[in-house]
Amino acid sequence: MRPYLESDLPWEAGNDFFPPSTRRAFGLIGKSRTAAVDLIGNELYQAVCDRFLTSKSYAWYGNRNEVNVSPPQVNNTIVFSVRPGNSFDQPLHRDDDIHYANRPQIDKYPEPPNSREFGIGFFVAGTKTSRANGATRFIPGSHLEDTVQPPDERDAVYAELEPGDGFIMLSSCYHGGSKNTTKDEERLVFSCFMTRGYLRQEENQYISVPQEVAKTLPLRIQKLMGYATSEPMLGWVDFKDPRVALDPTASRVAHKDDNY
Repeated sequence: MRPYLESDLPWEAGNDFFPPSTRRAFGLIGKSRTAAVDLIGNELYQAVCDRFLTSKSYAWYGNRNEVNVSPPQVNNTIVFSVRPGNSFDQPLHRDDDIHYANRPQIDKYPEPPNSREFGIGFFVAGTKTSRANGATRFIPGSHLEDTVQPPDERDAVYAELEPGDGFIMLSSCYHGGSKNTTKDEERLVFSCFMTRGYLRQEENQYISVPQEVAKTLPLRIQKLMGYATSEPMLGWVDFKDPRVALDPTASRVAHKDDNY
């Protein structure tokens, strides 16, 4: 990842989100098979995503009531290199604002838990992550608050990690990177987010990852990228499963045969 990080340019869309000394790399699935299989494909992480982000609908087709299932898909993939010289904290924010989340305040999380979230994040430390070198701040319990409730920095805690540690976070939680006040420590973090299968991806995986690379990946990873239909028939190509773009033999029809 180093060459990609070193070629990154400073953030130019404002001066309060990514400090100039922060470097990033994107499209990890296309740049690293390890990131694709071991980060995005981490079994525990994907089990959590399945639990919170799998969507079901019950639709009538004539006199039949059918269950449709939409599994999660990749939302974005980023490596962050937070370096000395980062002089300010990133504003606390929620990542699900890209999907126009609008939630009421609740006292207890719903059961089953697949009706409230728009995304799940996974952060893996490449180096020791401390408060001093810019560990992510987040507000526990903010996933229960109303969407319009602003964050309070006094409620934030730091996700301090050892190399190889992982931190899984609901995208409804307020969070933000922190300033790096050390003289010589880099905070290196590998991250990805999943979202619901029927929502638009934040990072377009079909363009970010060359098809020639996608063709070499395990079928499970291809499906997580979005090369699969969201039942009953969302995302087809020529009314076929979108995997035909990677494998012409994957030519089953896009819709559920039982419904049509």
